[in-house]
Amino acid sequence: MKLNELLQVTQYLQKYKSITSIGRVDDTIIKIVFDKGEVLFFDMRRGDSHIFKKKDYKRAKLFQAPFDVVLYKRFNRSHIDSFEVVKGNRILRLHVSANSSYKAQSTILQFEFTGRNTNAIILDEDEVVLEALRHIDSSVSYRSIKVGEKLEELEVKEFSEKPSNIGEDIEEYFKNEYFRRAEIKLTQVKNQRLIVLQKKIDKLQKLLGNLDDEDVLLEKSAKYEFWGTLVLSNLHLVKAYQKSMKIDDFEGNEVEIVFPKEARTPSEAGNLLFKSAKKLKRKAKSLYKERESLEDKVAFLENMKKVISSAKDESEINILLPKQKQVKKTKKVQVSYESFYMEGFKIMLGKNEKGNEELLKEAKKRDIWFHIKDIPSSHVIIRTDKANVPQSVLDFAAKI
Repeated sequence: MKLNELLQVTQYLQKYKSITSIGRVDDTIIKIVFDKGEVLFFDMRRGDSHIFKKKDYKRAKLFQAPFDVVLYKRFNRSHIDSFEVVKGNRILRLHVSANSSYKAQSTILQFEFTGRNTNAIILDEDEVVLEALRHIDSSVSYRSIKVGEKLEELEVKEFSEKPSNIGEDIEEYFKNEYFRRAEIKLTQVKNQRLIVLQKKIDKLQKLLGNLDDEDVLLEKSAKYEFWGTLVLSNLHLVKAYQKSMKIDDFEGNEVEIVFPKEARTPSEAGNLLFKSAKKLKRKAKSLYKERESLEDKVAFLENMKKVISSAKDESEINILLPKQKQVKKTKKVQVSYESFYMEGFKIMLGKNEKGNEELLKEAKKRDIWFHIKDIPSSHVIIRTDKANVPQSVLDFAAKI
């Protein structure tokens, strides 16, 4: 955000006298509801920080980091004392006061629109850092940002900027700030997520292609069983040291039988052949379950690709397929339903018939159940935990 634009925005903000509610709705986006229910979003992403307006911004989760706790405590239902732009810097300061049970607290919320060092910092009246969106160590920058330390001022700069893009209608400017970026970002996010989904599909397809053929396994099982019968029926003809034998079957055809390597005696060879036959038969019978499971997963991911491709909003994509984070690998419990989170509510979607059954078994009395009327479809459950579910969450659950 340019300095001349920030000055114009600050002039516009002077009309607000209080903050009704405040909180993060994304990793770098802070939503502020001012008096009269007017909403502004402060996107503090590095290199592209800006302020925008958007109707119906979907929040995937509730943020409860120390920054969010202090932000809520100090600014929710607070009175705005003033807005100011720090001289010679792209920094907006929001001064508020809130009456606690002991005394009136004065707090500053400092939005730093400074390119790669963009930040949102909460300060007390003595300029001491209470919390920050990004903590910065002195080993990384000359200006550290640590809780409990006094914040060092940035050097005053001279700015040579192009004319402001705001124009006469600042409301339209706030809306355009979102939509101007949204289309490009939406395309990028779609492509990223579609690549991730396709990789998963390719991996599952490879597993499907590598599955054994049931008929081949059953044929092999029958052969081993027959060999086992011949060996045990003709033990008197086999020497103890033999590793194979040639013998006529029950129809007079010569059969050569190679004993399993681990067999120490002809008798043990016969029993091992029977054991292998049973194992192959069990594997053949269980293969269809494995194949069905893999096919269900592929079908679900293909459907997910269609949903992602048709999405009109980045926030929806981030709910359906959250950003990948590096986490420690733990053994996953296999479930037949998918879970999404929106506004802190857990939404569960059955992937197949088994998943639908699992959801109904796990559902609690106060949960909300969705199903398309008179048409086979996935079951969807919203875990309410006895809380009132917002309309936006109900709409999203119905949509998926």
